[in-house]
Amino acid sequence: MPARPVVLITGAGRGIGAAAAKLAAQRGFDVAVTYKSDAASAGKVIAAVKAEGGRGIAIPGDMGVEADIARMFDTVDEQLGRLTHFVYNCGITGRASRIDAADPATMREVVEVNVLGALLAMPHAIRRISTRHGGAGGAMVLVSSMAATLGGANEYIWYAASKGAIESMTVGLSRELALEGIRVNSVSPGMIATEIHAAGGMPDRLARLGPTLPMARPGEPEEVAEAILFLLSEAASYINGTILRVSGGR
Repeated sequence: MPARPVVLITGAGRGIGAAAAKLAAQRGFDVAVTYKSDAASAGKVIAAVKAEGGRGIAIPGDMGVEADIARMFDTVDEQLGRLTHFVYNCGITGRASRIDAADPATMREVVEVNVLGALLAMPHAIRRISTRHGGAGGAMVLVSSMAATLGGANEYIWYAASKGAIESMTVGLSRELALEGIRVNSVSPGMIATEIHAAGGMPDRLARLGPTLPMARPGEPEEVAEAILFLLSEAASYINGTILRVSGGR
């Protein structure tokens, strides 16, 4: 591996992805983040990365668009060098509702970003990291959700289903790539204090449900980031195909 490994974290302008990017820089990574529209937030993340002494770049693009995905990886090649680690963190919910009141366009967009985006990104990441393709080996983490286990009833069943697909993908990839120097794992966050709840039309969700959780509080993005960086690290060298819950016991 190079002196500083190179990680690409999708959807890392805010929330869990941003926390993971900052922590990765602290742990010695050069960091690329992708974002869809909030250039200012992504820029702040990269400023924090550079403050830790690493190189960092922010790349705009839509993980539901194949051409954007290819361009993101090419940009990493050009500006940071060969990728060694990859985190698929993108996840949107759409507006919360029962499924019989959901907009089909919303469900389609969620699946395109959360599932198809991950599937389309994987060949690009594999061709750079896999020893079969001349890479140095490394690790990938896919960000799931406890919704995959809980089902998302009355809120966003389509989102829960998309995260179930992420967990299936994690298991399959971990077995397919194990002899090519790539470990693939997933983190499954519970209720975390990010903007995803307000974006889904439930700005009061944390205040309403946080006290009912086993630890009586929602988690913080930094707590999920710690799990992601652990799975990327050599401390997790014999952990492969695992879904690590970061849910406070939910």
